[in-house]
Amino acid sequence: MTDGPSRLALSSFAALLAFVTACAPAESDDAGLVADPAGTTEASQVFVDPEPGEVRLRNIRQLTFGGNNAESYFSASGTQLVFQRQEMVDAGCDQQYVMNIDGSGMRRISSGLGRTTCGFFHDNDARVLYSSTHSHGPECPPDPDRSRGYVWPLSNMEIYSVRAADGGDLRQLTSNGAYNAEATVSRDGSRIIFTSTMNGDIDLYAMNVDGSDLRQVTTRVGYDGGAFFSPDGSQIVWRAMYPETAADSADYLSLLADRLVRPARVELWVANADGTNARQVTRLGGANFAPFWHPDGRRILFSSNYENPRGSQFDLFLINSDGTGLEKVTHFADFDSFPMFSPDGTKLVWASNRNQALPYETNLFMADWVEQP
Repeated sequence: MTDGPSRLALSSFAALLAFVTACAPAESDDAGLVADPAGTTEASQVFVDPEPGEVRLRNIRQLTFGGNNAESYFSASGTQLVFQRQEMVDAGCDQQYVMNIDGSGMRRISSGLGRTTCGFFHDNDARVLYSSTHSHGPECPPDPDRSRGYVWPLSNMEIYSVRAADGGDLRQLTSNGAYNAEATVSRDGSRIIFTSTMNGDIDLYAMNVDGSDLRQVTTRVGYDGGAFFSPDGSQIVWRAMYPETAADSADYLSLLADRLVRPARVELWVANADGTNARQVTRLGGANFAPFWHPDGRRILFSSNYENPRGSQFDLFLINSDGTGLEKVTHFADFDSFPMFSPDGTKLVWASNRNQALPYETNLFMADWVEQP
């Protein structure tokens, strides 16, 4: 669920956040929930030059053109991408799309109702998970009241699974009236990790891909979100914002009571997959988010504005999981975020404001990853 990825588009961090029954898998009626599996786009032939200093990126291809496009994730085969798209920069709600990695065959696989976020392939690429507000109303949720500053709403969202080919066979995996989103799947396809407010705070939970065996992973008061399993499934990385002072706690709890959260300061954490041995990776200040594991399982790629926390420039950085070896990867003077490596580690996909046709557009780009610049 993006809130203007062209600016603080911390999407899956997205409209962050929202209480109390176990996730009960259920089959949902497809009536009125029709996707758009046309798939008419052609392969993109638009290539852009890397910015000076972007030595790890080569053969950058622009995959989408216009609107807001973000949170693009590879299929296990490495041949397709699922992503969220807002057709116009300032109109409509994000919906889920699938396309080939050259930009061809784009098709909508979500219903077009409500707002969606956080698509991810599973079941050997036959299905896609995503979160949606549609069961709580077909319209776009209202924007939050920004009189309290830059905040995100805790929209009611449930997690669904659909066929990747056409968006059919809708299955509901959560049903608790809370914020259930930011879901990703382990590489072996067995476990989902996601963010939920089902117990009143904003924590990570894990469950089987059919919605069974629900377990709470984090318990510390504060926001935990955007988690990914390491390639071998033994660890997780996520972004967190934990109140550190009495004033921080008062602000956090006051906003939470009104189903809001303030995302200005978040850092990266890693832990074992069950949440044990949690340790902080970054201490940079600003907003550090959208972490994804390098295929070696020892490094993490993420987005940050720590160089100017009050500004809108977000770049990609690489860091060791112990917090050492910080390296700047992108050098574009606006927004770069939501990176993901292809399963074989040879390609990188991410969202960026570069090469805009209109102001504030966010598009998807793919590059060959240069491991040895």
